[in-house]
Amino acid sequence: MPYPEQMVAPMRAELTSSGIQELRSPDEVDTFFRDGSGLSLLLVNSVCGCAAGSARPAILQAMEHGKRPQRFATVFAGQDLEATARARELMGDVPPSSPSVAVFRDQELVHFMPRHLIEGRSPEEIAGDLTAAFDTLCS
Repeated sequence: MPYPEQMVAPMRAELTSSGIQELRSPDEVDTFFRDGSGLSLLLVNSVCGCAAGSARPAILQAMEHGKRPQRFATVFAGQDLEATARARELMGDVPPSSPSVAVFRDQELVHFMPRHLIEGRSPEEIAGDLTAAFDTLCS
């Protein structure tokens, strides 16, 4: 059962206030990927401490990097269930993981960072891994 919206609203706003597009329905997920080309980053957000203390701050840091995806979006696991399920379908055989970070080239998954590479790490370490991937994928 999803958490009350007033509890998760600040967790959503932390990302959307920085220009990350929130995808709350399967149609929004499909439109995001259908209407864009190039590199896109999708954060599977969650209410857990590693999302709050590591994943979300790391994404915001990585957005400042010179080479980066053209578009950033997020789905909220445990909240927007259908949107998250649709996003996970696009990730193919990758096991569900939240939080997690997926980078797509057009609609093809080209980089994935599951929860176990986020949990217990600092935002700086995670952002460093992401920007290294951006450097490779954006060249």
